[in-house]
Amino acid sequence: MMVKVKICGITNLEDAMAAVDAGCDALGFIFSKSSPRYITPKKAGEIIKRLARPVIKIGVFVNAKEKHIKRVARSLGLNMLQFHGGESAQFCRKFKNYKIIKTFKLPVGTGFKPVPTKNSLDLQSMLQYRPFAYLFDTYSPSKAGGTGKQFNWKLLRHIDALERPVFLSGGLRAGNVLRAIKSVRPDWVDASSSLESSPGKKDHRKVRKFIEAAKRAEY
Repeated sequence: MMVKVKICGITNLEDAMAAVDAGCDALGFIFSKSSPRYITPKKAGEIIKRLARPVIKIGVFVNAKEKHIKRVARSLGLNMLQFHGGESAQFCRKFKNYKIIKTFKLPVGTGFKPVPTKNSLDLQSMLQYRPFAYLFDTYSPSKAGGTGKQFNWKLLRHIDALERPVFLSGGLRAGNVLRAIKSVRPDWVDASSSLESSPGKKDHRKVRKFIEAAKRAEY
């Protein structure tokens, strides 16, 4: 199978068009004000209207209110909702009409279990979510995401038990994405801060090289 590519943290039309032109499968819009890649729903809608071809639109939320999420999803016609905070399994089940991606964050070192925020979370607990897909990113005590750092991929050696599509994130770039795909065998790869020239602004050459490298990998 060919891995799909999500370019996240889109804040402007130029970056969105560059990612789409380079062949990405999805764009991620971050609706958390704590992120340097935050975008207002209004601006995201303006970008979406001007895209040259259809692309999967993913809204990223961090511990947001149910009504707010559904309002943004409906107004923008989002295809998937990514919950990137400490959202519970019960909360995720409130969005039955949407494809939910639930993020779990793993540390750079070894010997730890996946953590949604500060608390340990074992595989059995993860199975309670049953989302459309699971996303794995690098844990940071001070950032919800966008660390640009790679976690220990060996911690994902049992992810087949989840029986759901997997998004791999955390410090991915053209130089390591092939190795990441061979090691983890994800369905999707997801990059944001590692492809930037400055926070919230993509380096279009890095974006193109990343997508080209990811699309060369098949398993």
